[in-house]
Amino acid sequence: MKAYRQGDVILFCGAGLPKGAKRLDHLTLARGEATGHSHRIGEGSAELYVNDGVLYLRVLSEAAALVHEQHGRIDLPKDDYMVRIQREYQPDGWTDVMD
Repeated sequence: MKAYRQGDVILFCGAGLPKGAKRLDHLTLARGEATGHSHRIGEGSAELYVNDGVLYLRVLSEAAALVHEQHGRIDLPKDDYMVRIQREYQPDGWTDVMD
């Protein structure tokens, strides 16, 4: 399975969209708590879904641009993606990687 990474956000290509996934009314995959910067679709046609707390991105156009203020643009080809936030182990448990 091909993967794309932008900061702490990882997208797994070819994931498929689970039955019962709910379409969201935005295209923001993650937002930074400290800076307010966001990983989002800035160009192209796409839809964002959630199912059991996991985000799924469906790129409808030939490509869609994943953008962020502090990272380079990534052009995602038409497909379905599972969106995950990278985590790391700390002595007191697992935490999300801060971007």
